[in-house]
Amino acid sequence: MNTNSPLVTDLYQLTMAHAAWRGGDHDTRVCFHLFFRKNPFSGGFALAAGLETALEYLEGLHFSEKEITYLATLTGADCRPLFHPDFLKMLQDFRFTCDVEAVPEGTPVFPHEPLLRVTGPWWQAQLVETALLNQINFQTLIATKAARICDAAAGGEVLEFGLRRAQGWDGALTASRAAYIGGCHATSNVLAGMTYGIPVRGTHANSWVMFYEDETTAFSTYAEAMPNNCVFLVDTYDTLAGVLHAIEIGRRLREIGQDLLGIRLDSGDLAWLSRQARTLLDEAGFTQTKIVASNDLDEELIESLRQQDAAIDVWGVGTKLITAYDQPALGGVYKVGAVQAEDGTWLPRIKLSEQSIKVTNPGRLQVRRFFDGTRMVADAIWNEDLGFAAEAPLHDLEDAIRTKRLPANLRHEDLLTPVLRDGRRLHPARPLPDIRGHALRQLECLDKSSRRIRHPHRYPAGVENRLWTLRNRLFDAAKGESE
Repeated sequence: MNTNSPLVTDLYQLTMAHAAWRGGDHDTRVCFHLFFRKNPFSGGFALAAGLETALEYLEGLHFSEKEITYLATLTGADCRPLFHPDFLKMLQDFRFTCDVEAVPEGTPVFPHEPLLRVTGPWWQAQLVETALLNQINFQTLIATKAARICDAAAGGEVLEFGLRRAQGWDGALTASRAAYIGGCHATSNVLAGMTYGIPVRGTHANSWVMFYEDETTAFSTYAEAMPNNCVFLVDTYDTLAGVLHAIEIGRRLREIGQDLLGIRLDSGDLAWLSRQARTLLDEAGFTQTKIVASNDLDEELIESLRQQDAAIDVWGVGTKLITAYDQPALGGVYKVGAVQAEDGTWLPRIKLSEQSIKVTNPGRLQVRRFFDGTRMVADAIWNEDLGFAAEAPLHDLEDAIRTKRLPANLRHEDLLTPVLRDGRRLHPARPLPDIRGHALRQLECLDKSSRRIRHPHRYPAGVENRLWTLRNRLFDAAKGESE
């Protein structure tokens, strides 16, 4: 299979491209923005992810001979070919030539802010909509979930254990990547470890214990084979008895210069059992042995267990992370912001809706972030063709009467930076540990009130005044035409 296949798309992307080609408008330059409208998980932020995966896709994008042959077999309602042979010839010779600006992976982002800006020939920019949304939406969702879980763990290690519950191994692979960006320390997914260089961790299953006549034999056999990797799952029969059996084998490990690295709890009252297990381990001299907990954990349950003084050092999180269990989709969209006229000027476009949240911001957009020291204090979406009105108010898209004025001379930076020019990467791919490090540093810049698991403070992210005026003018004009 062509891993950079343009057929990772919806049919209407190709039919629109064909129609534009027929009309001779296919090479008109346009500007698209990819953004989402609501923070996921009823939270206070999202964590941008998936960019490197998307760039790799765009840079290698091409139609194979097999794919062109397949498209030639598609027919319309009259059973005639859906696509003209000359259009298919254009596809065969195609390479991606758009310019792309993007928010760096691992950056906290907020509703309506462009995560990606794609500028280029209309048919090309439209063609990649589905693939970009697929990569950015999903990985941003999982990275955000991982960041929330790691916040709840409050410095405890978080391991991503979700492969077996993921929506296919392809989904599991990118989810492991995104979870690592969001702060997870390691994954059980060995392919993700090889592909992305993520540390891999694991224990053993209940089936290992059940294979043997008794638990002690199972632990002993494992320790003989893997003396430097002993984290025993102790809940197959009686959890606290399992802890005692693990301690027995731990003493044998110490005789050969190894140690009992940990025990894992995967069922029952994790708060009570972890405290009891900690007491048994400490009394036996295994104060450094870590207690790993799993069993359908998420940020809510982890926070609750910590409030109950659970003695848990490492959190193994699977299903509810890898599937974004409580919100399975981000809902990101990809909309036209501007079309370039023959004289080179950019004509802003606005989408109206009966729902105010779906009205788009017109023009070629940028996001400016303001800082007080290292702390993020506000974001402004602005139109690059209009410029930025520095001392004017920022306008809240969800509450028209809510505005914010920023103190003068705040440090700021624009988040969208060039990553592709003429379809070619401007910089080498960033190593995944660098992206993860950036994410952890960036999250420290976001006030903890906006990172709360429940009822977070709403971070000020609004529209710059000149863009707000243009938006209202175009809105009124378009409404007038429709009445």
